[in-house]
Amino acid sequence: MAGRLLVVCVLGTLLCQVWSSAEPHRSDEELLPQALHPWRSQGKGMVRVKRDWIIPPIRVSENSKQVPEDLVQIKSDKIFTGEVIYKLEGPGVDQEPKNLFEIDDKTGVIRSKRPLDREKHNSFTLKAFALSPSGERLENPTTIEIVVLDQNDNRPAFAQSQFVGTVSEFSVPGTSVMSVLATDADDPMTENAALSYSIIGQESIPANAVTKTMFGINNQTGAIYTRDVGLDREVVKGFRLKLQVADMGGMGLTSEGVAIIHVSDINNHAPQFSPASYSMTAVENRYDYEIGRVNVTDRDDEGTRNWEAQYSISNNADGHFSISTDPTTNQGILTVVKPLDYEAQSEHILTLTVENLSPLSNKAPNLPLSTAKVVVTVVNENEAPHFREEPIQIVVLESVLPGTLLKSNFAFDPDNSDLRYEIIRDPERWLEINRDTGDITARRSFNMRSPHVKNNIYTAVVKVTDAGGVSATATVAITLKETNDFPPQLFPLSGSVCKGSSSSGLVLTAVDEDLPPQAAPFFFEIPDDLSVNWTVVQVNSTHSVLQPVVELEAGEYAVTVLVSDSGSPALGAYAQVNVTVCSCDSFGDCKSVAGTLLGSSVGINFLALIIIMASIALLLLLLLLAVALTSCGRRHHIKKGTGLLVGESEDDIRDNVFNYDEQGGGEEDENAFNIDLLWNPHDAPSTPGSFYPGSGIPRGKQPLRKDAPHNLPSPTYPRRPPADPTDIEDYINDGLEAADNDPNVPPYDTALIYDYEGEGSLAGSLSSIASGSSDEDQDYDYLNDWGPRFQKLANMYDPR
Repeated sequence: MAGRLLVVCVLGTLLCQVWSSAEPHRSDEELLPQALHPWRSQGKGMVRVKRDWIIPPIRVSENSKQVPEDLVQIKSDKIFTGEVIYKLEGPGVDQEPKNLFEIDDKTGVIRSKRPLDREKHNSFTLKAFALSPSGERLENPTTIEIVVLDQNDNRPAFAQSQFVGTVSEFSVPGTSVMSVLATDADDPMTENAALSYSIIGQESIPANAVTKTMFGINNQTGAIYTRDVGLDREVVKGFRLKLQVADMGGMGLTSEGVAIIHVSDINNHAPQFSPASYSMTAVENRYDYEIGRVNVTDRDDEGTRNWEAQYSISNNADGHFSISTDPTTNQGILTVVKPLDYEAQSEHILTLTVENLSPLSNKAPNLPLSTAKVVVTVVNENEAPHFREEPIQIVVLESVLPGTLLKSNFAFDPDNSDLRYEIIRDPERWLEINRDTGDITARRSFNMRSPHVKNNIYTAVVKVTDAGGVSATATVAITLKETNDFPPQLFPLSGSVCKGSSSSGLVLTAVDEDLPPQAAPFFFEIPDDLSVNWTVVQVNSTHSVLQPVVELEAGEYAVTVLVSDSGSPALGAYAQVNVTVCSCDSFGDCKSVAGTLLGSSVGINFLALIIIMASIALLLLLLLLAVALTSCGRRHHIKKGTGLLVGESEDDIRDNVFNYDEQGGGEEDENAFNIDLLWNPHDAPSTPGSFYPGSGIPRGKQPLRKDAPHNLPSPTYPRRPPADPTDIEDYINDGLEAADNDPNVPPYDTALIYDYEGEGSLAGSLSSIASGSSDEDQDYDYLNDWGPRFQKLANMYDPR
């Protein structure tokens, strides 16, 4: 039957070929719509299109050794007259990874060229083409899916080379400890990646501490758990487990791993004192030092809170002792924190208890806390003397009498030793002390005004030494109480009061060398027999006002005032105050002294004084007039050219030099002295219209200042004197500044202005006095006419 069908198919195929060859040949253009694209519609009607290739996925085992291996053959079911060429594209052919597959372009057989690796590429998707020799596609490309089948070619591997876990001691069976993990690169959907875990070995740390199997593992999840009891940290520190993992559900490839399990400690052992009693010694009067240590034992893990000890002390009501823990040795360090006193208690019995920082586990034995007994013996030593108070306080009057007892019994010795006293600091040497009894007495009275008294306190230092040579020092603070030693002094003792003013008066105060409360407030009063015209009005505790009670004439008045302090007893002093009654201006100041003198009842009458002063002034004026007339008459009788001091002109140059009765009007006054005589005539040619007033001598050109710009306007000088005398300094400074900045008037700030002393002096030469000629050639008789002032000079040159 099958043979017959085959024969029929062959005959049908031959018949179709004969029929196709009998048809006339057509060009490519004629074949394009129908032959090349038979699936496209050539009209409005529907044309049947043949199905594309449908090739199921091709399965290929990885690591196949039969290479090259034919995988599948593709063939177009269309009948073509020409040759068909098959091509293959995609990953594994012309894309990475290349050269894994190929296709026979004639037959369409697809084969593998090299073994495949599923772990790298588990599938490939390729495209197959049927082409004409000219490269035209004869059919649509078909998709070929190649799936790589997995083989168990990878061993499972643990995720870590060594797993570490911890389990508490005395854990019950079934306690989870840790989990391990392994992976397999094979297909997880196959048995090749089905893993199974197991424990194939167990070692205790230390070795052989535990021999029974203590742990199990879940073969599917890898969870490790405890299987038995007996995990004691004091017996075994840990375990080393040898693990195995296998694929194929435990029947395939295997790998091994290691798990380290540490047994953690719990506080199942309480600390115990070893030994339970101690004896220690401590020196009295010392503190913050160690006197001994106590020991404990604890079987728990060293260095943990289950091992660290915490101590406490009983019978320590006074708080002399404390105990701490040495973190390295866990010993208890007993320390004295408060000084001990042998005389008060020579022995102390302490009870110590100890426990861990962490509370005991419920699996520990139920035992009471461990205790220890410590006997501390106090060692006596020679103590320094003690002061009953520090500093030693003394309160005394500053005027205390010498020899007065100030302080006694201020020190004692704890050892009942004899004491020796001395003063080692007493800058004013006011104190004495008895070396045997220690009584402090005053050597002399104190002085509050001493520089060593600060805030009314005087300090000294005493030293006390016992029989063993141990000493102590203390400060003596002596508070001095002020006594009324000095009476107050009135101030001021002079002043002025405005005449006719009811509110005017002289403000009085007082100064007292004493300190409060022996000084202010002060009390002012006028004795009854002297208080007819004056009264004192108290202003406050330190000031009062002295006022006249009646209108007094202008003049000087002496008023006696008594001032007293508030001391106990009060001291007072009389003082005479000189008061000037005068007429005052609007500011309350006296207008002149004349007003006072006119009203004075003491001394010379003012009118008489005016007459005397006027007479003296008139006599002086007449004397000066006589001297001037005499000098003027003599000058006109001297011959020209014969006088020693006579110039070449009618005007005596001495008129410009010897005017002592004029002080000048400043830089602009040219009447007293002509400064033009000092100007160099060569440097300053005469200028028309510039003359010296009254002399007819040209002044010449004004010299050019070299220290400031010239031809500048002069500054404005202050012309009006100040109304207030206190502004006179500003008035003078303003004028000085204006003169310094004036570029047009002398004096000039340059050294070249006064370097010329003139030439051809009109006064003539005095060289004849030192002339080499003989005295007989000169006639000095005219010197006798010059008056008494030149008489000595005339006698020197008198030939007789």
